[in-house]
Amino acid sequence: MASVQFKSILPIFLVAAFLILPSIQAKPVKYCDKKGNNYAVKISGVDINPEPVVSGKPATFKIYASTEQELLGAELLLEVRYFGVHVHTEKHDLCEEAGGCPVKTGDFVISHSQELPGFTPPGPYSLQMKMNSKEGHLLTCISFNFRIEFPSVADI
Repeated sequence: MASVQFKSILPIFLVAAFLILPSIQAKPVKYCDKKGNNYAVKISGVDINPEPVVSGKPATFKIYASTEQELLGAELLLEVRYFGVHVHTEKHDLCEEAGGCPVKTGDFVISHSQELPGFTPPGPYSLQMKMNSKEGHLLTCISFNFRIEFPSVADI
């Protein structure tokens, strides 16, 4: 009798898991140009936590990448746009954001956390990330969209 109940619950569980899993997968990114397949570093997606980002609260961006060549270092150039208008630029060291260098061939994660100022206006943002080798070669260039919201009354 218990196995009959389990067999009838299993399909419901599998359907629920199928519907939930896409919501926890990394969000897609766009390459800056049509050369995306030719970049030395491929990007499969980005996770943003929390999503949407909340003004005055910490946020973590994780970019899932892979490479077929060992990376001894690189510079990350981040440009942020708000309603299409450039509002912020940052530079970061790949070795610091990827947990050390050299970055071995295969999959790796670029992770960056920071707290946005409390006065950061809510709305749609886009982020472009360029990764340049120490020699100045473009290793990858992507962009993705995200939102920022003011904290809810319960968060204050």
